[in-house]
Amino acid sequence: MRSMRIDTIVAPDNPFFDWGSIGEREVLHEKGFKRMIALERKRSERSKEPFLLMLVDAGDNPESNDGQHVLESMISVLMECSRDTDVIGWYRERGILGVMFTALMVNDKNLILTTILNRISSMLRDQLTFDQFNRVNLSFHFFPDDWDHSSPKGPTNETLYPDLMNPGSRKRSLLLVKRSLDMAVSAVGLALLSPVFLAIAAAIKLTSKGPVFFRQDRVGQYGRLFTVLKFRSMYVQNDCSVHKDFVMKLIRNQAQPTNNEGAGVYKLTNDRRITPLGKFLRRVSLDELPQIINVLIGDMSLVGPRPPIPYELAAYQTWHRRRILEAKPGITGLWQVTGRSQVKFDEMVRLDLRYATSWSLWLDLKILLMTPMAVIKGSGAY
Repeated sequence: MRSMRIDTIVAPDNPFFDWGSIGEREVLHEKGFKRMIALERKRSERSKEPFLLMLVDAGDNPESNDGQHVLESMISVLMECSRDTDVIGWYRERGILGVMFTALMVNDKNLILTTILNRISSMLRDQLTFDQFNRVNLSFHFFPDDWDHSSPKGPTNETLYPDLMNPGSRKRSLLLVKRSLDMAVSAVGLALLSPVFLAIAAAIKLTSKGPVFFRQDRVGQYGRLFTVLKFRSMYVQNDCSVHKDFVMKLIRNQAQPTNNEGAGVYKLTNDRRITPLGKFLRRVSLDELPQIINVLIGDMSLVGPRPPIPYELAAYQTWHRRRILEAKPGITGLWQVTGRSQVKFDEMVRLDLRYATSWSLWLDLKILLMTPMAVIKGSGAY
């Protein structure tokens, strides 16, 4: 994201934009404009053509006569400075205007910025006073955006995801019910399974050196890091590069997922790092039980996509990211229980996205009821 006042640009105009005259255009209301941002993200994922979201803030008191004059001038200028393929609307109703410059064919972001800013600033100087001109602030948000894969805060620019960060009231209500069920079931599960937890913990301490729990950074919803808990199934101080190489090939569709001999889709077969007890725990997915704690504290849900390791996310294509943007990660999920765990990574992502877009409480219940059979068959561990 870049933010600057428009009087800072002195670069000459550049010719790659076909400004032209476009006639009458519609300024979309806030809901419609944010829906268009979501649609444009998906289009950009398919076409590989980036877009630029420019937000225009007229400063304090936008409802005043002076503020209204600035906004009206901005609308007029944006109409002239955008193309037929670009989209204009309210990012915040009657407060912040937005323009999506779509299908950008130039990779030089600085060139795009200087071209747009030079054009807008020269036109606004003719319509606003000096004080009004200085109050106008522009911010720029390119998609695909750069993610810091090691940052605990997740994506560097949430502005591009208003539909995901602020869902509608109906979806918020349903998500609140889902969260309530997660808390209730995980709390009851911890109470009922406490003897199993103690037995497994004792077995781990008796059979190998090291801690009972294995802790690992995972990427949660919106790219935020959290620590996942599992029962330790490996010897301590092992080399993770073998698994990293395997997963990188899996994501690039160069490796076929496998789950024979009790290994999950993301787990290697015949992995010498695994203890004898750990092999049994993995076969029946008991190593995953501590993730109930992650569900209770809100990092995960009972049902949702598998939370990736940061180095996996670094290998994702742009459209792969949607699997962690549109749903909270879960202990079990759609592709684990539908017998589709032998498909390649892209198909797994599509199944995660199908779950996110068709999610309902009934679907969660069906997946939970199908999970025990998936574990018995050996397809539920990951």
